Amino acid sequence: MTDKERDAQLRQAAWEHVRRLSLTHDHLTAHELKPGFLFQNERIPLINQQRGIFKPKQMKYLLSIKTVFPRPGGRVWYDDQRDVHRQIFAGKDIVDYAFMGEDPDAADNRWLREAMENQIPIIYFIGIAPGRYYPSYPTYIIGWDPKTLKAHIVFSMPDGVALTPPETAVERRYALRTVKQRLHQVLFREAVIMAYDGRCALSGLREPLLLDAAHIVEDRDERLGHPIVPNGIPLSKIHHTAFDANLIGIDPDCRIHIKDRLLKLQDGPTLEALNGLMGHTIYLPDRTADRPDRERLALRFEQFGATT
Repeated sequence: MTDKERDAQLRQAAWEHVRRLSLTHDHLTAHELKPGFLFQNERIPLINQQRGIFKPKQMKYLLSIKTVFPRPGGRVWYDDQRDVHRQIFAGKDIVDYAFMGEDPDAADNRWLREAMENQIPIIYFIGIAPGRYYPSYPTYIIGWDPKTLKAHIVFSMPDGVALTPPETAVERRYALRTVKQRLHQVLFREAVIMAYDGRCALSGLREPLLLDAAHIVEDRDERLGHPIVPNGIPLSKIHHTAFDANLIGIDPDCRIHIKDRLLKLQDGPTLEALNGLMGHTIYLPDRTADRPDRERLALRFEQFGATT
């Protein structure tokens, strides 16, 4: 087996490991990423905790890059920390990624160039919150500029058959749109759950894996459906389903209402707990600016009242 063939097998194993992690995690943290993955009984790292550009010693080419999301008050080391979300959501089909330091010939930066020259598909861990990442793969480096000290990144469609960079701007924009939609969802969920200190606004359940970020006004509403915290409420899976079906309503004063059809059911402790919420006020974020918007709640509560 050649080095290039072994590299391709390792890369495929890395993708499969990240795919499995993503089935149960909306985002990935150091806890999930640090152990790496097993390949032929050898443990292979996915990232370098201290550096954004990473090639395991077992691989011929670059495996991953990451963009960190700085902690409040923390130092921002590279411009791409500020700019990557802006570039993605502005609709650009190409995203910049800053070199490590100011020497284009440093090892990390050479790995970027080699990945570009050989059209190597990599994993891009995009920071969505301090210590939390959304993985996008396959991602490609299509430009390497020693003058600006930046590489140029394009996204490809996940699960694509052809492992080559998208050739046209149309293909790149289509792939970017997919990344943008998913990133919007992840960022919205993360922001809403963090605002409520990681608990369901109705039950108080503190298990992020069991929580969704429910829209008060659906995102198809161009005026009020924005993915912002005042348009979101963290709900456990069963509460989210009931809220979406207008079996649970929340009025502009944040009081909980339950449809009579649920109140009349006698079907075990789950429904008893759900019905016991009637008339209570939801848990609210500490920050006033993060609390549900009254206009949005009023609009949604009208839908609840109109549903039988």
